[in-house]
Amino acid sequence: MKNPTAPFRFVRHATLAAAMLALGACATYSPKPLDLAATGKTSLADLRHDGALPERLTPDDVVRLALDNNPDLVAVRAQHGIAQAQLRTAGILPNPVLSGSYANLLSGPGEMAAIAAGLTMDLKSIVTFSAKHHAADATAQSVDATVLWQEWQTIGKARLAAVDLIEGDRQLALLRRNAELWHERLQRNQQALKQGDTTLATLAPDLAAGSDAQKQLDDFERAQQTRRRDLNLLLGLDPAVKLQLADEATLPAIDVAAVRAQLPDLANRRPDLIALQLGYRAQEEKVWASVLAQFPLFSIGPTYGRDTSNVRTLGPQITMDLPIFDRNQGNISQEHATREQLHAEFEARLIAAKSEVEAMLADQALLQKQLETKRTMLAQMEPMAAHVQTAFRQGDIDERSYVDLIASRNAKQQEILALHLTMLEQQVALATLVGAGMPHAEMPGAQTSSKQEQP
Repeated sequence: MKNPTAPFRFVRHATLAAAMLALGACATYSPKPLDLAATGKTSLADLRHDGALPERLTPDDVVRLALDNNPDLVAVRAQHGIAQAQLRTAGILPNPVLSGSYANLLSGPGEMAAIAAGLTMDLKSIVTFSAKHHAADATAQSVDATVLWQEWQTIGKARLAAVDLIEGDRQLALLRRNAELWHERLQRNQQALKQGDTTLATLAPDLAAGSDAQKQLDDFERAQQTRRRDLNLLLGLDPAVKLQLADEATLPAIDVAAVRAQLPDLANRRPDLIALQLGYRAQEEKVWASVLAQFPLFSIGPTYGRDTSNVRTLGPQITMDLPIFDRNQGNISQEHATREQLHAEFEARLIAAKSEVEAMLADQALLQKQLETKRTMLAQMEPMAAHVQTAFRQGDIDERSYVDLIASRNAKQQEILALHLTMLEQQVALATLVGAGMPHAEMPGAQTSSKQEQP
């Protein structure tokens, strides 16, 4: 006589084996709590850097520190891992489906329990697998290009922050000299007022000029303090840390002819434009996948059965939906519309990028011309200022004329410094737009895939 508990043991053992097989490939979990006490680094030595740092940092030194320590950039680079994980997910076929049933005999004809088992695989997922994997691959490359563009942006911000601070300190020194000039003038006039040698009406214009000079100095000191805090934030430093920067910001000159010669190929060298192209490439694959998804849901596999009379069957099992109403036309329309939107977005971005470069090149030429004009005017004022200083010391010119001329010379120097800073800022922005001195970026080759899209 057959053992009636045998089928139960078979099901139990099969279930246990399947569970052990599934659990053996499972990942494990370990918590990673947030650091609620995170703060900026308290010294330059705490930052990550290669080699020894100079006592006074140049813009290039600041750029290297920003690439290694910028907190936002560290977070953005984590997107690479997410994109690679999504790519791995897209490269995994869906699991086959195992189904089974066990029906114990309670009454009626028969001598054993009924058993049924089937193993099926979704063929539709295999049909669309290649297109979805290509789309995920292009998306992962697009993410990497976006991360590289963020690095370019960080380089530009760091270089600009260093240039603004260095050139700002030069302007600050000039504003201090100008404020001191008017302060000394006011002190002498106040002494003359006490002695009855002048009047309040004569002193009033000097008070206004001195007040304006001090206000300019105070405003600029606050602006410099804000720039220092912004640079510290960019490097992950505590706001209280004061970086020692170089006395002068030197940037490589922009080769206008070379920039214009490379402008037609800008889309293959700038990371943001490369990311858009790769995103469009991924969308092309999604359109193709949506067309392939018109293939009806189709599952096939072997099935085995045994009824209570010990009649055994073995054969194929097919499950198929009938594409009468839903032929994936909604998804196809959506993917087509998304592709059109990305196509238009890329074209608009490319036109804007080239126009922006051309505009900056024109601005550089204009700024250079204006700077040369102001420097010529300053060169004409310098001998006069030296002559006036000598005349004032010898008592050959009154104090008001002396102060007015020196203040005018200082104002012209301030104009030149401000214009020179604007020109340097434009150079930094232009270098960021065309990739001068930036990490190399290159459009990956087109992936091979045979598509014959249905109308």
